[in-house]
Amino acid sequence: MEISGIISAILIGLVIGALGRLVAPGKQKIAIWLTLLVGIVAAFVGTAIARGIGYADTDGWDWLEFITQVVVAAIGVSLVAGIAGKDRRKVER
Repeated sequence: MEISGIISAILIGLVIGALGRLVAPGKQKIAIWLTLLVGIVAAFVGTAIARGIGYADTDGWDWLEFITQVVVAAIGVSLVAGIAGKDRRKVER
């Protein structure tokens, strides 16, 4: 993978993170930078899944790869929101 491919994956990952947050059910109480980080990771993981299954290299826009990346991002955002987004206020008695 060339540097231009990595930069484009990061940019696409930012968009995928935002879309993953929109698709994820419920309200996510996590920072936007964490959502974008999950999107970047999801872009790489989604591409790896698409290549492993064999539908990453098609002519034109790879819709299946893109959908895979968004689904991975939605799962990632939900997991991170469940772990890091918990309300840290003290429980009132």
